[in-house]
Amino acid sequence: MRFHGEKEAMFPIIGIVVVFGSIIAGYLLEDGNLHVLIQPAELVILGGAAIGSLVIMSPPKTLVKILKSFPKLLGGGPYNKASYVSIMSLLYTIFMKIKKDGLLAVEKDIEEPMKSPLFKAYPDVLKNHHIVDFICDNLRVFVVGVDPMEMESMMDIEMDTHHQESAVVPAVITKVADSLPGFGIVAAVLGVVITMGKMSESPEVIGHSVAAALVGTFLGILLCYGFLGPIGSNLEQRAAEESKYLEAIKVGILAFAKGSAPQIAVEAARRTLFSDSKPSFKDLDTALRKKKAA
Repeated sequence: MRFHGEKEAMFPIIGIVVVFGSIIAGYLLEDGNLHVLIQPAELVILGGAAIGSLVIMSPPKTLVKILKSFPKLLGGGPYNKASYVSIMSLLYTIFMKIKKDGLLAVEKDIEEPMKSPLFKAYPDVLKNHHIVDFICDNLRVFVVGVDPMEMESMMDIEMDTHHQESAVVPAVITKVADSLPGFGIVAAVLGVVITMGKMSESPEVIGHSVAAALVGTFLGILLCYGFLGPIGSNLEQRAAEESKYLEAIKVGILAFAKGSAPQIAVEAARRTLFSDSKPSFKDLDTALRKKKAA
């Protein structure tokens, strides 16, 4: 079963609550003292070191992309059955216009898609500028008469570049996550150094100091495997969904460029999709019939 929109947006939050909630609940069941886990100094060491390493390894443009990527976690995935029906209906409409009036009939639409009534009929597609650019750029190539084999090579290059670009943010976040256990050890070692200066104190004071030092290691491991690591994986999967969306567009345009009928070209695009987001043949056929009638 596939969830979208607000329901899907809740899953990362639910996951975070489950991770931290189960750990704290288990700790309390063993009569643990939550006050011991509240160590601001350890958080400063971990957080500061993680942010510092992020700044060192990332150019400013990557940092901006990372900041823009986090809100995506709280939004539903944009690529679902409804979105695929929409993009395929748009492609079908474009293909039908070309078949009826010739290649030059869509020249104005692809040069100014934001003003095109054809594109305006699909606002969910129009708001994704990268997708619109991908469609229009490749239709321009088609209009000027480039061979479909050369078109395919160009589209593969563009998709490969997009894949590399979209993999940067998840990779950086994963690297920062992997560094957190090490920073946790640094925090623990510093805590032990402080403890060694308290050897003349009472056992209770020394025990509290050792516990505070170990909290750094605990937090580093927890934040790595329970928070930042999963966030990196989530963003990686979202990038893969966008790549599949681009692949469907590519297959549809190429099939039409090679001579397939508009509906056959769109059906070829549909067959590239994963089963959980693929609209059924009937759903797509119904949508296309409505467009054809209109």
